[in-house]
Amino acid sequence: MGILHDDVVIMREPEKEGETTIITVNCPDKTGLGSDLCRIILLFHLTILRADVSTDGKWCYIVFWVVGKEKTRWSLLKKRLIAACPTCSSASGFSYFCSDLQNQKPPDVFLLKFCCKDRKGLLHDVTEVLCELELTIKKVKVSTTPDGKVLDLFFITDTRELLHTEKRKDDTIEKLTTVLEDFFTTIDIELVGPETTAFSQPSSSLPNAITDVFDLQSGTSTSDSVSIVMDNTLSPAHTLVQIMCQDHKGLLYDIMRTLKDFNIQISYGRFSKKPRGKCEIDLFIMQVDGKKIVDPSKKESLSSRLKTELLRPLRVAVVSRGPDTQLLVANPVELSGKGRPLVFYDITLALKMLGLCIFSAEVGRHVIGDRECEVYRVLLDEGEGLSFPRNKIEKGVWKKLMGWE
Repeated sequence: MGILHDDVVIMREPEKEGETTIITVNCPDKTGLGSDLCRIILLFHLTILRADVSTDGKWCYIVFWVVGKEKTRWSLLKKRLIAACPTCSSASGFSYFCSDLQNQKPPDVFLLKFCCKDRKGLLHDVTEVLCELELTIKKVKVSTTPDGKVLDLFFITDTRELLHTEKRKDDTIEKLTTVLEDFFTTIDIELVGPETTAFSQPSSSLPNAITDVFDLQSGTSTSDSVSIVMDNTLSPAHTLVQIMCQDHKGLLYDIMRTLKDFNIQISYGRFSKKPRGKCEIDLFIMQVDGKKIVDPSKKESLSSRLKTELLRPLRVAVVSRGPDTQLLVANPVELSGKGRPLVFYDITLALKMLGLCIFSAEVGRHVIGDRECEVYRVLLDEGEGLSFPRNKIEKGVWKKLMGWE
């Protein structure tokens, strides 16, 4: 007997603001499920305080203790989590529920474009509206005209898959018009063809000067803050991975997506936060063939990648571009092609909080070393950028991305 649709994800919401919400996921297992669930939780701006994972290889049971915000849309979160779970038929032979969002067809890409008067924080306010509407930014091109206006081009996809309808378009335009504070602005949304969406393919054309900056910066954190121990003696069937590290936003997602990229399955896991921002994670894992990780080179490769992702899940640098100041952020993407969510949201929010204006911004995919990355290139307003300490810009953006406010 399987479980019903409403029992796949059960949420016990807090009685008071600030208390934890307990999210229970009970569904068929698949490699990478933990990563997909953690990514959704991160996308909804939730903080995971504790997590337990157990599976027999066919069925899994996961519990998250999370803290939300006042505007958290719990019912929508539940719908998105259910959509990420495999159908019951994959484990039981019977279909008790069927996700309406598990269509494997690539989502349609739309071009959102508008021109309006510029102001501080404008780009973040637009990004915030798009996030609230569940519109995912795939690429952005923002530039400032000589008369003080901004021309914004956003290539977006719709999680709800409704942007082709007039109602969805009108609702999006209405909310954007309000936040732009310029009712003479013309906003246009149109479906674009595959020849326009070729930007989704990674390019190796990123200037060497930029890749060198990220390579040099990879050593700016000390490895003392991360401890990873792999042990094959405590379980007859599993490799135990014990991790101790500093907490940051999306920490559990960074661990889960790394294991997903290595095609590693978690049979049992426990994550908990400790005092002074420390975290402890115990994971009993196995390879896709159901065996321990005994090959020393595989153990070293996995341990090295985990340490890298926990020390520097993103790369941030502020460099000179002639007389101007440019902010660079590299966001490694999963092998599945998904990038870490809310990066552009956090970048624009950090710059808004610092009081800096954005002259132009571009987002594209590039290969840096052996990794495909989303690279954000933000050119700051000349006058503001030159009068603001560059190390303070880098630190402010980095702290926002890591959740260390």
